[in-house]
Amino acid sequence: MSEGQSHPIDRRQFLQASAAATAAVASAGLVAGDASAQEAKANPAGTTLKTRKLGKTGVEVTLLNHGTVGEPAGLARLLRTSYREGVRYYDTAEGYKNSEKVIGDWLAAEPEVRKSIFLATKSHVRTPSDMLKKLDQRLALLKTDYVDLLFFHGLDTSQTDWPKSKELKEAAEALKKTGKVKFVGFSTHDAKIAEQIRNAAEGGFIDVIMLKYTPWLDRDAPLNKALDACHAKGIGLVSMKQLAGQTQFTAEHVPSIKAKGLTPAQGLLQAIWTDERFSASCVTLRNTEQVVENADAVRRFEPLKQAEIDELRDAVLASNPTMCPGCDGRCSLAAGTDAKLGDLARFYTYHESHGMRSVARESYAELAEEHRDWRGADLAAAREACHHKLDFARILPEVDRLLG
Repeated sequence: MSEGQSHPIDRRQFLQASAAATAAVASAGLVAGDASAQEAKANPAGTTLKTRKLGKTGVEVTLLNHGTVGEPAGLARLLRTSYREGVRYYDTAEGYKNSEKVIGDWLAAEPEVRKSIFLATKSHVRTPSDMLKKLDQRLALLKTDYVDLLFFHGLDTSQTDWPKSKELKEAAEALKKTGKVKFVGFSTHDAKIAEQIRNAAEGGFIDVIMLKYTPWLDRDAPLNKALDACHAKGIGLVSMKQLAGQTQFTAEHVPSIKAKGLTPAQGLLQAIWTDERFSASCVTLRNTEQVVENADAVRRFEPLKQAEIDELRDAVLASNPTMCPGCDGRCSLAAGTDAKLGDLARFYTYHESHGMRSVARESYAELAEEHRDWRGADLAAAREACHHKLDFARILPEVDRLLG
């Protein structure tokens, strides 16, 4: 949707009509009243979900990647459930509380699992060479002698040039030479995301990038062009943050998705998988229902038509989303502020949608004061500039109240 284009759904009418249903969806994780979506889609044969090659790595990974951020209660049980449902790609990180240890305990108890999964972990570092010091800590917790993929976690604006730097290239080569790391990549939420990804294409040594993504990204957007460049160079692409704060609507508002018996979350995932540049989507699976629902989305995946993706987009934008997976910092620029409005909205979504309250507070506390202070910003201009039209005037006071 281009800027200034009128929206086909009246926001107030939409919200009033769907308020009760939305509450039910939020609590159940499935579309209320849709019997086919609520049925358990068991995988008794234990067959692996559909896969795609992860860029130039040549490795086949399942379209669904089990993300473990937030250390959900019962993670050990959820890991086994997702494995039984056919997931073979698992994602963790140093900063994900206890999840590396839980995964390690699982692998120690069931050593045959390690041979069949693709395992990724991540660490924040101040300099590329610091990652070598982190590696053995990650392996010890994961109780494995290697990881398939090691991410430089959450590149920030000051690290924008890293993906094409000599220092990161040397660090990546050194990590691989240890024999303990097969592939090296980075993850990013940063406003400089397009530049970081373009730099990776220029550098040529990054294997995989994990990034927030929306399936209706403008074709001419800098990020979209950067993704094209990376795909052409064989860099594997994994999406994240595609569901958080985006599914506060029912399938009733997306007739084409309802006709397929899909939930909003399933529709959004299938829209992303329709983009063949992406090999997988990392989804934080917090309960059994979500595991089953998302695995079912993979098993029934067929590429969506553009009209179906457009219908999803309209439903998302009308439902007052709380996070913009396409954020590139344009909201803060339009608002005339140094505050990281997109990050603040993301932390609010962690707190309210994911129940990741400690992660939300810690992430907020790590921001510099000038990046938290949104007062004086033109929030109407920020909303107009935002890809997902976030209602910053509603969200930001809640950020201060809940996270400050």
